[in-house]
Amino acid sequence: MEWTSKLMRLCLLLFLALMGIFSPNEAISKPSGRVIVFHAGSLSVPLMEIEREFEKTYPDIDVLRESGGSTKMARMITEVGKPADVYISADYSIIDSLLIPTHAEWNILFATNQIVLCYTPKSRFSSKINQDNWPDILLKKGVSWGHADPNLDPCGYRSLMVMQLAESYYKRPGLYEALLSKRSPRNIRPKSVELISLLDTGALDYAWEYLSVAVQHDLQYIQLPVEINLGDEAHNHLYEKAHVKVMGKRPGTFVVKRGRACVYGATILKNARNKEAAMAFMAFLLDPQKGLKILSGLGQPPIVPCQTSRESMLKILPKRLKVFCAAHGK
Repeated sequence: MEWTSKLMRLCLLLFLALMGIFSPNEAISKPSGRVIVFHAGSLSVPLMEIEREFEKTYPDIDVLRESGGSTKMARMITEVGKPADVYISADYSIIDSLLIPTHAEWNILFATNQIVLCYTPKSRFSSKINQDNWPDILLKKGVSWGHADPNLDPCGYRSLMVMQLAESYYKRPGLYEALLSKRSPRNIRPKSVELISLLDTGALDYAWEYLSVAVQHDLQYIQLPVEINLGDEAHNHLYEKAHVKVMGKRPGTFVVKRGRACVYGATILKNARNKEAAMAFMAFLLDPQKGLKILSGLGQPPIVPCQTSRESMLKILPKRLKVFCAAHGK
């Protein structure tokens, strides 16, 4: 009798699934447990909101987030062996170069950004700075400014690239080295969002940040010309003229990063301990009406449809994510 009751219940669930009331996976079981998300510090605000909304939909899943410079977080996986289910980077190329193929199989590009120069009303010369004279302001005596560590955070090497490109754009030979000579080492921080508190307290006059971070933290900012702000893939042929040497995949090695538009990437790790919950979180993040809508509302343009970093990856994407994606790259 009990067996017959269970069979009837299963048949009912499958019938409801076929009628489109809910998917077979949701009908039979819902994901639960913890999902560990390593992510770029610049995504802290939107991912806090995404986590809140996701857990309303999946109350049995507890999202545990850990943020930091994208390069640093990748190395926590590859070198330290810290467990994570989902990895989200401010620079999609980090997934390709550090995680694939050992730690991940695919890479989904889902959002863009650009570099801006942030300040507050307390910043020196804040009433005079503009898109044309910011190099002169940063070079003034007594003006303090900073950026993220290029070895740990993509915002760091992207900030340096912007200053390199500015030298050519403003036709000022030697500008890049002049700016670096004015930069104090103590104003280079592991992740760009750490500079915000220094701006707020007046310990720092200016900081290189992502536009989304400036919007989310109500900072004043200089929006730079598109030719140098790393905000438009159509200008990659200009951005590629900038390059920065950073630490490589193995300790003691170095690689050269060349300028490209700011594009974010995400993946599920091969050794994810809760792949079912990770898949649910990733699907929520990539949904134009859910995660991507939250990103857009917080000043970060989403990529719709999302893209894979290589065309071949589209074939191996899980079906649940493939519906949000199109092929990209080679």
